[in-house]
Amino acid sequence: MTVIIAATGALAILGLAVIFGADVVGLLVQRSVYADLDDRTLVQAVGRGHYYADRRMPAVGIPATVLTAVTAAAAFLWGTTLSGILSAAALVLLVTWLLVYARLAKPINTTLTAAALAGEVPADARALQARWESLLPLRVVLNGVTIALLAATLALI
Repeated sequence: MTVIIAATGALAILGLAVIFGADVVGLLVQRSVYADLDDRTLVQAVGRGHYYADRRMPAVGIPATVLTAVTAAAAFLWGTTLSGILSAAALVLLVTWLLVYARLAKPINTTLTAAALAGEVPADARALQARWESLLPLRVVLNGVTIALLAATLALI
């Protein structure tokens, strides 16, 4: 039964790594690029980026979330006590990441996407982008620690 923990945990890590990588690139690269753009270009680039990401990333994120939950359940059933605790902690952090995204980042995505598709530039475009970028360090830490906890879970089985 440890093969179930190993398989679901490894696949969860791969899916979460995609999202982690996107957030890290946003933190390390895109933030600087966007600072150099005029407001109209910023809204077009960011809004259209969110348009595609919000449609395509769930195909990675939803399975990764389900696999993280399955890993936690399997670790409690067939793993060690510590592997169950670590994978459950990973799930809690992932749910926290999802709440940060859904409650704080997604509304900004929606506003900037609508503006980009309408060819408009909101008066608060820079403030919206600054707020979105301010969430990146938290998102990177939450997802990075989630991945590390899943990896530790796999090391224990």
